[in-house]
Amino acid sequence: MKIAISFKDVERHRPAEREVQRFASKLSRLLKTYDPDLLQLRGAFSQNPRNGEFIFSANLVLPSNTLHATASSSHVSASCKQAFAELVTQVKKHQARLRKDYEWRRKRPRLRAETAL
Repeated sequence: MKIAISFKDVERHRPAEREVQRFASKLSRLLKTYDPDLLQLRGAFSQNPRNGEFIFSANLVLPSNTLHATASSSHVSASCKQAFAELVTQVKKHQARLRKDYEWRRKRPRLRAETAL
């Protein structure tokens, strides 16, 4: 997976880069079926000048789709964690759609009104 991180109006933070690397390794476990050269993760840290919150926006480019996530928090690591949690849920949902899980879902039998009484 190719990772590119940019910092806008924020000093370079080594802990932020470590957090991104850690969450990217967790995310790569879900993306084992894809060729690593085709995956791109772009992230951008910025700081809201009005309230001082850190904003992290992440774009994950897959061969079949592009996923976006944004989170803001007062701590850099918290915003990173929230954005990657959102990306993980999007990846799981996308993979389920590709596998066509909706076609394989079992339907529950309905109880008739006469038998329920």
